[in-house]
Amino acid sequence: KMATSIVKHEPIEDIDIESKIIELCSQNPKGIADDVIKAAIPQCDIQQRVTAVNRLLSMNRIELMKSGSKLLYRLKDPDAASQVKGADTEEKVVFQIIKDAQNKGIWTRDIRIKSNLKNIQVLNKILKNLESKKLIKAVKSVNASKKKVYMLYNLQPDQSVTGGPWYSASEFESEFVEILNAQAHKYLQQRAVDANKLYPDEPWTRLQATYSTAEEVLKYITNLGQSISERHGINIRHTYF
Repeated sequence: KMATSIVKHEPIEDIDIESKIIELCSQNPKGIADDVIKAAIPQCDIQQRVTAVNRLLSMNRIELMKSGSKLLYRLKDPDAASQVKGADTEEKVVFQIIKDAQNKGIWTRDIRIKSNLKNIQVLNKILKNLESKKLIKAVKSVNASKKKVYMLYNLQPDQSVTGGPWYSASEFESEFVEILNAQAHKYLQQRAVDANKLYPDEPWTRLQATYSTAEEVLKYITNLGQSISERHGINIRHTYF
């Protein structure tokens, strides 16, 4: 009877340990090391911890990842788990690092440091594999034209990466900017001419009439958008400003 009691008691303890591990992972989204579990549940021995961790891993509740020389346990993202199903541990780690970078992306060097992958050839192979699955994509950054950042395939890159409307394919749209400058200058010059005609003997009123708000300049250039597009082959939209 005593033996039967012990056998029945172990699964209950394991379930309690599993719940505690899940709770610890929830409190530490970046992951927890084994010594954190040990400190939080001092009453359980190493075999009970291993059993609980292995069960959570097999149930896809947590995942194993590297951080420097340490192994960490982290709550598993259901979406990420399904996307990289069947991938090895290193590929899952790289995928998660890229996912964490969101739409600002991450350099290859930073991926290598965070994943602790010292072999660049192995990392390049993983990146190519993830790209072929259309899980990630490489995007040229305006901050370094010869370098690429990696992000999830379905994300729209942040303007800090693309440069926004002032850049096209990572190239600064100098012609576009020159056209906008010229049109803004033309508009302000015309305001001055009109003010001189309307208030020739009222210097203060004339000066006030030359002032223009950014919204007024925007409206003028937006209204000219079609003619500028036809003349220079550059499409001007209200969303650019």
